[in-house]
Amino acid sequence: MNGERGPLVRMLIVEDEDGPAYALTSALARRGFVVERSVDGSDVLARLKDVEAVVLDLGLPEIDGIELCRRIRAVSDVPIIAVTGVFKDVSDRILGLHAGADDYLLKPFDVGELVARVRAVLRRGVASRTAIGGTEDSIRVGDVEIQLSRHEVLVAGRRVSLARKEFALLALVAEAGGAVCTRERIRTEVWGDGSPAGNRTLDVHIGNVRAKLGRPWILDTVRGIGYRLGRPPAVQDWSGQGWAGQDH
Repeated sequence: MNGERGPLVRMLIVEDEDGPAYALTSALARRGFVVERSVDGSDVLARLKDVEAVVLDLGLPEIDGIELCRRIRAVSDVPIIAVTGVFKDVSDRILGLHAGADDYLLKPFDVGELVARVRAVLRRGVASRTAIGGTEDSIRVGDVEIQLSRHEVLVAGRRVSLARKEFALLALVAEAGGAVCTRERIRTEVWGDGSPAGNRTLDVHIGNVRAKLGRPWILDTVRGIGYRLGRPPAVQDWSGQGWAGQDH
């Protein structure tokens, strides 16, 4: 158990059932978390400033969990782990991510897995704040600068030419700031057609962007869901000629 401890993290659990809430709170406390609970979600927005992560049960009886997730994301970038029963299909997972969740877990789940996922989204948040810079009109990650209004990309100070759709999908993922962009969202916003028939075209464009920039890490694959902005590997692993590591 002690090996799972890390920096002190204040977490808000949104769970209406007393039994699961008590068990989860106790298990997380033993792992070094400071845990608060919201029974019905009505007080969540007022408590966000005091916590660093939210574990949100989407099956709340009094309020729609997806809608509550949207409300949280509208006012805060706090990491959200969505928890729900067995999904009927992947579209439910996509709906949760669309609403702003950073990750999801299916019930029943192992507390160790929850801890690992919370730590992972917290690390991603730190990495995004560290790696992503720029201004309102540009996004910079590593040595890649995406100039939004000029529709240009610079890699190590050199301009790289992207086709219009290639730039549009890169900008869309970059502006999400590390959150997952689902394949459906990218197809809809870049091509105006969210149907799965466009998957092959999307795959080709993803490959083109990675190859043209010489930075395969720039578009990080979230298997079965979509893509998020990646972060550069250690400096020694890449150069102006491309990255020596493996593609995601």
